[in-house]
Amino acid sequence: MNTRLVFVAVAVLTSSACAVGPSTRVDTAVPAVPVRTATSASPNTRTFLDSLRAARQADRGDSISRITSQLQPESKVIPATATSMSAWSEVLRDTTLSALIREAVANNRNLRVAQQRINEFRALRGVAASRFFPQINGGTSLSTNKIALAAAPPIEFDAARLTSDLAWELDFWGRTRRATQAAGFELSSREDDVRATTLSLVSDVASAYLQLREADAIIAIAEQTLVSREATLQLARRRFEQGLISELDVRQFEATVADPAARVADYARMRIEGENALSVLLGTAPKSMPRGHRLSDIVKTVVVPDTLSGELLARRPDVLRAQHDLQAATARVGVAQAARLPTFSVTGQYGAQRPTFNDIFGGRGEIYTLQAGISVPLFTGGRLSNEAKAAKARAEQSKHTYEQVVLVALREVSDAAAGVRLRRDQLAAQETQERALQAAFTIAERRYASGISSYLEVLDAQRSLFAAQLTRVQTERQFLVATVQLYRALGGGWE
Repeated sequence: MNTRLVFVAVAVLTSSACAVGPSTRVDTAVPAVPVRTATSASPNTRTFLDSLRAARQADRGDSISRITSQLQPESKVIPATATSMSAWSEVLRDTTLSALIREAVANNRNLRVAQQRINEFRALRGVAASRFFPQINGGTSLSTNKIALAAAPPIEFDAARLTSDLAWELDFWGRTRRATQAAGFELSSREDDVRATTLSLVSDVASAYLQLREADAIIAIAEQTLVSREATLQLARRRFEQGLISELDVRQFEATVADPAARVADYARMRIEGENALSVLLGTAPKSMPRGHRLSDIVKTVVVPDTLSGELLARRPDVLRAQHDLQAATARVGVAQAARLPTFSVTGQYGAQRPTFNDIFGGRGEIYTLQAGISVPLFTGGRLSNEAKAAKARAEQSKHTYEQVVLVALREVSDAAAGVRLRRDQLAAQETQERALQAAFTIAERRYASGISSYLEVLDAQRSLFAAQLTRVQTERQFLVATVQLYRALGGGWE
């Protein structure tokens, strides 16, 4: 009957228990993203750049809007629990790049480390939750005893004991619940770390691949320019032999041949270094990397919205990580506050004791104890109160950190959106310049071959066209990298 009363009391205490400490609910409302329309210096410049872009689309015989309507049906949003590869494939439509990203996600060592941290913190959450249940230990002992009671002669006896010990601290103030909540939020933070690592890995692979394709494009341009300049040099030599030009003109043409040749060697080195860097991201030894579409082809498929919802920021891994860290720190405040309150516990022991182990499982010798107790902290030298103050201070730190992370996220998205828009404008201008210089070089070659103009016109046209082609390729890569940065800033794509 006494045992039943104890367990009834335990049930009543547990059912009426409350969890002390502040609420772990966090206001996750993120303000609207102030994505300003990234215009140029004046309305006239804005109109001019738009007309340039329209002209380039007409020159290609297709429009970016028509290409993307065929190749890019509807952008997907990456769920908050994972980094979706299908969402990435809608950003830069290159199957080779998508395959490299999948390989990197499967093999990257840093990502594996982050994934193992999830297993570590999942186990720690289980450790925290284990305090909900009674802790039962088994024990055995064999002893020789001699005791004296009052004036009676000493008594000697042997004792063999086999017992099970029970210790159970009732979670009346919610200390265990708060600790388990904190461990759960810390586990969520580790999951956010995996998403952040994956997102960073995807962005790094894309940027490295785009830099590799830039090196390929520049090498191709340099080689083509080298062939063209060698042809011009041969023509100059024939004209020199005919006495039409001086030796100085020939030497000038020879000097111009060296520039693209040096570019080929320099970017060939950069291409090898790029492949090696990409191999590390893929978790493999240095190797030759496959190639997909050209930069100019990838640019045609990119569609970035002009307006962005603030809700997209709420799923960024760093924002979620800061939110979960704040929730964990808030739950730890409840743990510290509960430690200052009385502790309710149940302890007990059940087993058997006999003179020898041979008789331990007989019908006699049963022993047991069952106790319910309250422990009240009376004096700890200020330890418990200071621990509670420290927990509150950590929660305040986490709150300010969360607010700062949100502000940084807003800035990064705004910067990335402006970068995409302005790089697109710059690319339109670069394409127009290259097209004009290509026509000027063709005219200069014809005039020189006909003897109408001097070699200076050809040299100047060659140098200008070569520089414009290199700048256009670099701008294409910068525009695509800006798109990757916007993808990363939004936590994995957009709607």
